[in-house]
Amino acid sequence: MNKHYYRRGPEHRYGEIVDFLSIRKLYDFRSVEIGRWVTRDENEEAAALFYDALADLMMILNGTESLISLRGTLAFQYGIGGRPGVAAHYQPATRCFSLAKNAGPGSIAHEWFHALDHYLADKCFSDAPKKMFASSAWLHDATPVVHPLNDLLFKCFKAIFLDESGQEPSDLFLASKNVDKQSGVLYWSLPEEMAARAFESYVQDHAICNHFLVKGTKSSKEAQLGLYPQGEQRARTNSAFQQYFHCLGNSLKKHQTQ
Repeated sequence: MNKHYYRRGPEHRYGEIVDFLSIRKLYDFRSVEIGRWVTRDENEEAAALFYDALADLMMILNGTESLISLRGTLAFQYGIGGRPGVAAHYQPATRCFSLAKNAGPGSIAHEWFHALDHYLADKCFSDAPKKMFASSAWLHDATPVVHPLNDLLFKCFKAIFLDESGQEPSDLFLASKNVDKQSGVLYWSLPEEMAARAFESYVQDHAICNHFLVKGTKSSKEAQLGLYPQGEQRARTNSAFQQYFHCLGNSLKKHQTQ
């Protein structure tokens, strides 16, 4: 792992050596597992990067520690059971976020949003199947649970999947569908994948910059193909996410102090 990732943001560790145990305690992750082939130096290096990335994400989202661990329901693995060519992935069946030992930068925001998207499904919809993501449930007209925060999340999905009129597919969907058609796979146009890439764009556009957390939404090959929101749609999705996380964070902080 190359520890030199560009970062612009506030200091979180103040020179303190952190490990994954301290991360688990701080955020109350359900569990943290480290692969047996991870050396002590690799553990410390990865933990420091992950610590800063999560702290930056929490600040960007105006959130709390409980948001990052999804109220203690999210588990984390480092250097265990990685998939070939995949730096990180989220497993709905076990509600576990996994980071490969030699993980490439920029994958955390994407996979964390998968976890949030999955966590919210049964809180936003009364009839969403267990493994379904909230983004997919919205697109498939599942029965919504009436709540002001849910309404704000649905505005995010509307900005991601539909054009400005709210009547036609968005540019992001059309570009994603086109790339899937050319490659003969169904991946880029999956609702949960489009939602996660839109979230990545929102995080990368923040004043806090952390390439271990997110990168590639502006000038990568995928960005040039239109696989991230661009222009007017990017402004709409960013605005919707900003409103949602501002209200969600305020609500969490209010309950934390009561």
